[in-house]
Amino acid sequence: MSTTYNINNKQKAVLLFEDGTRFEGTAIGKTGTTGGEICFNTGMTGYQEIYTDPSYYGQIVVNTTSHIGNYGVEDDEQESDAPKISGLVVNDFSSDFSRKTATGSLQEYLEKNNIVGIADVDTRLLVRYIRDKGAMNVIISSEDLSDEELQVKLAAVPNMDGLELSSFVSTKEPYFVGEESAEIKIAVLDLGVKTSILKHLSSRGAYLKVFNAKTTFEEMEKWNPDGYFLSNGPGDPAAMKYAVETAQKIMASEKPLFGICLGHQIIALACGATTFKMHNGHRGLNHPVKNLVSGLSEITSQNHGFAVDLAAVEKTGNLELTHINLNDNTVAGIRVKGKKTFSVQYHPESSPGPHDSRYLFDQFINLFKS
Repeated sequence: MSTTYNINNKQKAVLLFEDGTRFEGTAIGKTGTTGGEICFNTGMTGYQEIYTDPSYYGQIVVNTTSHIGNYGVEDDEQESDAPKISGLVVNDFSSDFSRKTATGSLQEYLEKNNIVGIADVDTRLLVRYIRDKGAMNVIISSEDLSDEELQVKLAAVPNMDGLELSSFVSTKEPYFVGEESAEIKIAVLDLGVKTSILKHLSSRGAYLKVFNAKTTFEEMEKWNPDGYFLSNGPGDPAAMKYAVETAQKIMASEKPLFGICLGHQIIALACGATTFKMHNGHRGLNHPVKNLVSGLSEITSQNHGFAVDLAAVEKTGNLELTHINLNDNTVAGIRVKGKKTFSVQYHPESSPGPHDSRYLFDQFINLFKS
């Protein structure tokens, strides 16, 4: 049975779930129709960083914080060249903004980048619905289309299970970050890397060459890097056999390897573990994680809809659990025994978010000095 949640508005837009549930609101961004898997982010700041994070490719993002747009947008807060979200859902949207360094309004930014959105939605009710029902495909439309027409379009939206998406957001050509004179050379496999991650690595004395996601280990080795980094990114890690094979070859080379988010999942798969799709994922700036090595807890920034299976990690025999999520006991970090390889499920660069875990970049750099 379908349900309609109606909020009076001036310019109508609709959010339609694949189960027929319907939310009505006001159109924001570009006029049009867009589909994707719905998810929610609980962060109260950093909306531009969220929208430009390539890990959100193919997803409709709900901001749970009430006011969005009131500080505009700024060029320095981009995590990639443009927004990567498929659509946006907010409660109270502001076309007006107040910040000295802002370069424009969020409305202008969304229009310029062809992002369709809906505002004046009861996001508390919406998030509870997603929490209970789990992630599913939805469609947003500010066009004059019937529910029947929207359902046809919604049926064409692919499910995230089994979907390889890194090739859509990865760099087409290699590029360099940092000083060429740096003592450490790191090859970055771009599965959907955030700009702030590259900044943190290069600021610690590393010269980076960023490669397309499907670049082979042999091709990257021609640059003679001292180590490797596997980035964050969108999609189902189990669909990325090419990246798993690359990770296995990197580990066989005995060079240092660090993975974040999707890169973490790829490393786990390369070691014989498995991954699974979560009910609705972890997306926000206040997820507690325990470092099992130090015994200390960290507040972390997270953004993932898939996770590594804990039982599978324990069965591999070659993986050590280093971090655990304190909310649901999911795997938050691993280390490969006998290798200079480790990874975490969360975002130590924290853009946006807390700075508790930035020591992990130092830990990676120290592997080159040991």
